[in-house]
Amino acid sequence: MLLAIDAGNTNIVFAVYDGERWRGVWRLMMHVSRTSDEYGVWLVSLLKTQGIVGGDIDRAVIGTVVPAALYHLRMLCRQWFAVEPILASVKQDWGFSIKVDNPDEVGVDRLLNALAGYQIYGGPLAVIDFGTATTFDVVDSEGNYCGGVIAPGINLSVEALHQAAARLPRIGVGRPRRESVIGRDTVSAMRSGVFWGYIGLIEGLVERIRQEVGIMKVVATGGLSTLFSEGTKVFDHVDLMLTLNGLRLLAERNPLPSLNVEQGFLTEG
Repeated sequence: MLLAIDAGNTNIVFAVYDGERWRGVWRLMMHVSRTSDEYGVWLVSLLKTQGIVGGDIDRAVIGTVVPAALYHLRMLCRQWFAVEPILASVKQDWGFSIKVDNPDEVGVDRLLNALAGYQIYGGPLAVIDFGTATTFDVVDSEGNYCGGVIAPGINLSVEALHQAAARLPRIGVGRPRRESVIGRDTVSAMRSGVFWGYIGLIEGLVERIRQEVGIMKVVATGGLSTLFSEGTKVFDHVDLMLTLNGLRLLAERNPLPSLNVEQGFLTEG
């Protein structure tokens, strides 16, 4: 069984793939100060709810854009599951070229989305990931990564609006209740600006990307992708498992590093 760990700026997603299907997916808020033992106690308990014990895990892969979290996640794999994880980086075999000026600058989450997007849906395509930042990543017809666009994430924008304007309240992200784009009060005006403003951002950037690359598919991922799919027809697919499948595909392409037996131990049960 494969343990896949997707560690982003806001959340960490842990998932287990048994070779045929995902057996479980669990999310935890990102705190770089969490230790491997804290992760281990929490994760082992959740694995048991799916009938999985520590000894069942024989492979692991980590993708993170938070370098400070990597040490404890790596130690989690070593000490609690006795495996040395594959680390997603530009040095791994991706099966495609990274056609940007400085490949080391590209977040591995974007490469993972490109890998899974092309393998599952084909190319050319653009992958839009609604995370802490909203990223647009372009893959050509041969699967090569061609770069993209980075915009502020929707929650960052909402929080900035509240923090910078003294009389504007903090609001949640959601589709406005009224069909009219014109709000009749402060909150409805803010909701309209946030939701329809982001729809305009998505559709405008997709159109500009199409002007450069031609006809392409558009795949959306990230927790808010389902929300924004209600307001636009620009998405061809919405795939909440895209990054995890990227981790799975990367692990299938690359050999598992060897583990010194003194570095890890299996937990009881």
